[in-house]
Amino acid sequence: MKNIYVFLIGYSHSTILRRALMSLNLIDHRIGDIAILEESEQFITINDSSFSQKIKFVKLIHNDLGATLNECIQKVSSEYILFLYDQQYFNNYIKDTILELDDSQHVMTYPYIVKDKVIHRPFFIKTSFLKQNSFFSRYQVPFREAVLPSWLSRLNKSSVVTASDNFISETSKHVPISLFQKLEFIEKYQHEKEQLLVEPSISVIIANYNMAEYVEIAINSCFLQSSPIDQILVIDDGSTDHSYKQLEKWNYAPNFRLLKKENGGKARALNDLIPYIQTKFVIELDADDWLDPNAISVIREYLAVLPEDVAVLYGNLKNWRQTSLGDIYYRTVKKGKPVKSHQELINYNFPLGPRIYRTSSLKESNGFPVLEFEDVAILNKLLKNNRLLYQDFTVYNVREHKLSFTRKSKKNHPKWSDFKKYFN
Repeated sequence: MKNIYVFLIGYSHSTILRRALMSLNLIDHRIGDIAILEESEQFITINDSSFSQKIKFVKLIHNDLGATLNECIQKVSSEYILFLYDQQYFNNYIKDTILELDDSQHVMTYPYIVKDKVIHRPFFIKTSFLKQNSFFSRYQVPFREAVLPSWLSRLNKSSVVTASDNFISETSKHVPISLFQKLEFIEKYQHEKEQLLVEPSISVIIANYNMAEYVEIAINSCFLQSSPIDQILVIDDGSTDHSYKQLEKWNYAPNFRLLKKENGGKARALNDLIPYIQTKFVIELDADDWLDPNAISVIREYLAVLPEDVAVLYGNLKNWRQTSLGDIYYRTVKKGKPVKSHQELINYNFPLGPRIYRTSSLKESNGFPVLEFEDVAILNKLLKNNRLLYQDFTVYNVREHKLSFTRKSKKNHPKWSDFKKYFN
């Protein structure tokens, strides 16, 4: 009964890949075909495996794991699909494991444990279910390692079962710091989901200009929250790329609103969104950044006890570096610090954020000043009658890439010195 199609994902060394292939002999009677993703045909000598006739190498479509899996899965005729990941191989316990799912179950997960992190990965899935529930593309999740866990986070937990036997071994537990930071992020997908909107109410506003590569990641990070967002308001500031077409795909989503205007700068774009804000607080999210899956839950805890004279709550920023090859690497957490005066604000070493505004304060200030550094200008304006409050939390992710360098590194911006003169 060869009813399992196997995907081997992310194997980084031929010896480890060969070991995984050899371990499939333990369930040979169930294995139909095998697809090895991300590798070239020269990566391993196919003839050294008893499965050589069943193996095919699949090159990622535009370096997009989710899109590649979606396309491959539509062609699979086996009843089940099984995923093994880099470093993993079966041990002898797999012989005694029942690889079946009953009528109410669609997915079996297997725990991946690194230090104190326990990541439940999709392992064994009904093919028919996968064909109806596709994975996110590279334009919708911040990095490749999040593709399958983000998919898992959307499922009804009653249809998911966790494997109880220890039938998978790993060749190494060494995890580089960048990967560990990704795992910390992914673990938050597993937080218990709140089904109803809770107080205080929160909106997210996003102004997009030519961020086709990243804006859907920002939006999707809002929809994958463990605590739901009341409103997600997005405006396209006259983009000349195809990002507006990408944004239109989200019009079906609940609590989402999309606007479009001629290009006039970020401040004007954000100001056009302000009349639509119906919540007590609003978070400004850049189109190339994204939120942790538990961001709204963490922020709500601070907002619930926020003093009335505070106009803006902010914390720390987690910085990532985008590579030309499409991957992303963790750099550092930039810790915030209290800002109590105009001089402390102008001397702040990096953008103050994440910025969670009290909506009434933002509206009373007539929105964002139409200036080059509208984020600093509005904070300066709010400081006249209100406080800015720093708290030590890290839920906002900043992407550093070639288009964002001068915008997010103010002291390297050629117009910063002129702005300081105006500011003073």
